[in-house]
Amino acid sequence: MALNNSQYDAIMREYDRKQSRNRRDLRERQDRAYERQPRLRELDGQLASLAVRQARRLLDGDEGAVENLRKEYALIRQEKEELLAQGGFAPDYLEMHYDCPLCRDSGYVEGKKCRCFLQKELELLYHQSRIRERLKEENFDTCTDLCYSETEMMEGTGLTVRRYMQRVIAGCRRFAREFETKGGNLVFYGSTGTGKTFLAGCIAKELIERYLSVVYLSATDLFDMMARDRFARDEEMPEEGGLRTVLDCDLLIIDDLGTELSNSFTNSQLFYCLNERLSGGKSTIITTNLSPGQLGREYSERIGSRLVESFRFISMPPGDIRIWKQREQRKRHGGEK
Repeated sequence: MALNNSQYDAIMREYDRKQSRNRRDLRERQDRAYERQPRLRELDGQLASLAVRQARRLLDGDEGAVENLRKEYALIRQEKEELLAQGGFAPDYLEMHYDCPLCRDSGYVEGKKCRCFLQKELELLYHQSRIRERLKEENFDTCTDLCYSETEMMEGTGLTVRRYMQRVIAGCRRFAREFETKGGNLVFYGSTGTGKTFLAGCIAKELIERYLSVVYLSATDLFDMMARDRFARDEEMPEEGGLRTVLDCDLLIIDDLGTELSNSFTNSQLFYCLNERLSGGKSTIITTNLSPGQLGREYSERIGSRLVESFRFISMPPGDIRIWKQREQRKRHGGEK
């Protein structure tokens, strides 16, 4: 499942289009700024010739050339910023603007694929575009605790269901916010329709927007992929693309674990996947209808031990929030008072 040549070329053409657009946008901003503050054009010309003049002085043995360059550059930059402010422009108005500041829209950082390139690769290999469409509706901006009861108590917490979910949602926001420094692994468990997949998607959207690589797969799709990969390796084909990306991505979301046909193969492959990712310091989120005790009985003792040791379990309250959403939609359309 590695990128073929046409897929790779398509991604690189997109980067070329971004770079062309960036240059065009910069020229348009320059024209507007130069028209309002003509002195800015002169200063940009001075900056362009400054490095050339100082390089010549270095070649002539002038050891103070670098320091002089810094001083002259600082003076010109200061005057530019003052003129931009007077003209009502932002300080970086005449700088190149990039969609991805890491690679400057080239796709590569120090000879390696940038995070944004890897995410585009994932979109092609794992149809992440479908997830992106869904996440337009399912994200922290649309996340609400109003669908949870403010009178029913959450067992074992001493909190109402709504208060409990407020804490869960806040914890998910914190998980996403601190992901790059703390990472971590989560298991959302509870019955169907309680918001497990929704919360996993909220976290995924935050990370995708920061160009972190996120792979979202149902448990069934994950094990199908691993079966195909096993067959390929049996045929002496290299492990690349699909499974390697699943093992190496920043966040793997395994949705509906326990709905697949469980057998010795799925057990061994799940342990392999979890063990590889934990050993590599990679994060995983699992959603499941199974309780911690059921997970321990359904899968091997090794898997149960790994989950207990390395994952934080988050229990979802009973009830189906989809019913609440349907009721709210009827209210908005005047079907229910």
